[in-house]
Parts: sequence; structure tokens; C-alpha cells
Amino acid sequence: MSNPHAYTPDEIAVVHRVIAERRDMRHFSGGHVDDDTLARLLEAAHRAPSVGLMQPWRFVRVTDLALRQRLHLLVEQERVLTAEAMGERSAEFMKLKVQGILDCAEVLVAALGDGRERHVFGRRTMPHMDLASVSCAIQNLWLAARAEGLGLGWVSLFDPAAVAQELGMPQGAEPVGILCLGPVARFYERPMLEDEGWTSPRPINELLAENRWPD
Repeated sequence: MSNPHAYTPDEIAVVHRVIAERRDMRHFSGGHVDDDTLARLLEAAHRAPSVGLMQPWRFVRVTDLALRQRLHLLVEQERVLTAEAMGERSAEFMKLKVQGILDCAEVLVAALGDGRERHVFGRRTMPHMDLASVSCAIQNLWLAARAEGLGLGWVSLFDPAAVAQELGMPQGAEPVGILCLGPVARFYERPMLEDEGWTSPRPINELLAENRWPD
């Protein structure tokens, strides 16, 4: 018996295609994102689920070139510190392209809003669910961007306090990601870190168990 709530087979295929073809992009080709498209993407992010309907996400659009350059510098500083913590893989890590802040059309900083402690619904035992909610908003934005033919990269190599200071965030707010958005020459066929030989994705059967934690 067919499910009356299901989409058509073609529509279902598109949903699974955009999920499969989403990539964490680092290479951008400049250009721009028109205002209508950007508004659609942000609306998609805003439709994300959130625990207790708290909507903890905040987005800051970075249009000041000097500010963009300072964010780039903060990422570069953290890249060096991360490499130092990598030990024997330090030199290999430094060869990876970890950001496209100076190359992309748009830079958005996704953050947790302040005053989250007043939201108890769904967070009493798991306060980190606010971060899960912001992550859902970023994923919505990511998938919508891919459907529009735009690349998006989530950059998390930075000192949160330094980025918060640059953006004038109030106490309690916390940046989660610097999002690089814009046209790309091509999408990676596989995740970039897989192509670069850094790591390999694990199959779902290694991450799935039934009734109890796997041995």
C-alpha cells in the first residue's frame, strides 16, 4: 500500500541526490550570491528543527573586507597551532586547504545566541542540544546551497573568543562556524579529505548496532 504522505519517486531521488552530493568546499571561484538566493538559503537554515523551539542560531553576514581578512588570519593562526598538535602528521596537515574565506562570494558566521540558559525544555540533562540545533540549521543551509549549485564550507579552525570579539558578540554567545559560500568551478566527487588521502569514510554497518552498543 502506497504512503499518501510520500513524495513522488523523482522528488525522493532529488532529496537523496542533494544529500549524497553535498561537499565541504574549500575551493571557490569568486563571483557573487544574489540577494534573493541568499535570502532563500537563510530561510532554509531558519526552518531547521530546534530543541524546545528555542532557535538558538544566529548568523552574521561579513561584508567588510578588512573583517574578512582578520577572520582569515585567525584561521591561519589556528591552522599552525593545530598542525603543531598533529605530531607526525603536522607537515601533511599543513598541505591541506582548510578555508576559502578570501576566495568565496559570501562569508557567514554561524553562532549560538546568548541567554540560552533560560531554555530548559529538552536541555535540562543535555544542554549541548542547542549546538545540535545550530548544526541542523547549518546542514539545511548546506543542502539548500548545493541544490542552488553553490558551494559551502564549514570552517571551525579558530579561537571562538577571538572571533566573538571581532564580531562584538555579547557574553554567552559563541561562534560555531565560519561558513564560506559561493560559486565553485566544480564540486568534489568525493569528500576532499578522502581525495587528499587524509582519511576514509567508514561504512554505515560499522556505526550501526541493534539494542545495545556494539562490541
